[in-house]
Amino acid sequence: MGNQRKLVFYGAISVDGYIARENHSLDWLIGTEGEEDTGYSDFYETVDTILMGRNTYDQISILSPQEFPYKDKQCYVFSRKMTGSNEFVKFINEDIVGFTQSLKEQEGKRIWIVGGGEVLHPLLQGKLVDEFIIQIAPSIIGRGIPLFMPGDQENKLTLVDVRRYKQFAELHYESR
Repeated sequence: MGNQRKLVFYGAISVDGYIARENHSLDWLIGTEGEEDTGYSDFYETVDTILMGRNTYDQISILSPQEFPYKDKQCYVFSRKMTGSNEFVKFINEDIVGFTQSLKEQEGKRIWIVGGGEVLHPLLQGKLVDEFIIQIAPSIIGRGIPLFMPGDQENKLTLVDVRRYKQFAELHYESR
């Protein structure tokens, strides 16, 4: 188990814990001082596989209609309805936990959970998430899509690092 690939959540949230508005908008995040220099490039090089849900995939398609931002990575999109693959992603209809566990056992770099909510929740319940790199943006949006869905799982973490990128605070945790 010690040789398994690491599964990491990396992303930004509002101060009150939301990853997006209820309509999936990220307008509260765009244009915040420091957003362009948060260590993303360095992090991106440590990843070769990306997991996301269908809603996140749809939002990425809207925000980046000209060019898929993760075209050089192996991307899996969990969907109840879409099947097959396209030029950039493979749609997965399997159990999230079982599929992800099999990925962790393969050779490679880190696996990045893009987005949150419905994909992150079962992975937390299955105790598969190894790291959290959470950037907190200076906004309180009041309601939206929470990073962590309510549930009975409890995950103990160890704080590894704290960084500041202008208006962003970054917390880096590892699971115990």
